[in-house]
Amino acid sequence: MSELFITYRGVVYPWQCDHMGHLNVAYYVAKFDEATWQMFAAIGINPDYMRGTACGVAAVRQNLSYRRELKAGDLITIRTGILEINPKQIRFYHEMYNDAAGELAATTVITGVHLDLKTRRACPFPEGVVERAQGMIVAIDPVI
Repeated sequence: MSELFITYRGVVYPWQCDHMGHLNVAYYVAKFDEATWQMFAAIGINPDYMRGTACGVAAVRQNLSYRRELKAGDLITIRTGILEINPKQIRFYHEMYNDAAGELAATTVITGVHLDLKTRRACPFPEGVVERAQGMIVAIDPVI
C-alpha cells in the first residue's frame, strides 16, 4: 500500500476569493482538478495518451468537504491517493492543506470512468494503467 503523494502546490490569489474574503468553492474544485491531472499522469493518463488512444476519464461523482477557510496568500498543498481501480472506473482521494497553519482545509473523493472519447462510452483501462494505479492504492478511510 502507498502513501498519499503531492499532486499540487500553489497559492490562493485574491481574485479567487469571494465577497466573504475566503477561497470561493469553484476554486477548491479547480485546484483539486489540477491535482487530479497530476495523479492521472503518474498512472499513464496524460495528453499523449489521450491523443493516441482517443480515451480519457470523466468524473461521475465528487464528494467535497470544506474543513477550514483559506484566504488570499495562503499556500496550499494537495496530497492524493488512489482508493480503488476496476476495469472501467477509478476512485481517488485528495487532501488540501494550508501549509502555514498545518491544517486540513478540504477533502474530496472523486469517481472517474475511463471512456472512449469518440463513442462517449465506458471502456476498460489499459493493463499498464491499472497496474500503476494498483501500486498507488492507499489503505485509508477518507476524511469526508
